[in-house]
Amino acid sequence: MSTTRIFNSSNFFQPTDGEPIRSVVTESKDAVIVAWYIQPGQEIPAHIHPNGQDTWTVLSGKGEYYLDKAGSTQPIIAGDVVVAHTGCVHGVFNTGDQPLVFISVASPSDAGYQLVLPEDALALPS
Repeated sequence: MSTTRIFNSSNFFQPTDGEPIRSVVTESKDAVIVAWYIQPGQEIPAHIHPNGQDTWTVLSGKGEYYLDKAGSTQPIIAGDVVVAHTGCVHGVFNTGDQPLVFISVASPSDAGYQLVLPEDALALPS
């Protein structure tokens, strides 16, 4: 187990033109802490953690936070703390003209991950 307890988050943010990069700051059996840097127009798709909670602290920027399978959203901005309890749909689309930067704490570290398809996509003929 790491003895480091204080981390400079700016060392972990990874801007990219492709998909946003999940940059792990630290991890234990209790939680995984991730730094996210979401460029304008990028997104973290709607998903759930079936075995745990994901809490975000938004440091800068803004976006539309996914709330459910129907695609409902709510704006989030710098200063917000956003909680997705176990099994709650969440994700975000950066609607701003600046990066959306936040720290995510998923607890426990084996919270799992499942991509969520919008309800409309499930009804489309194949």
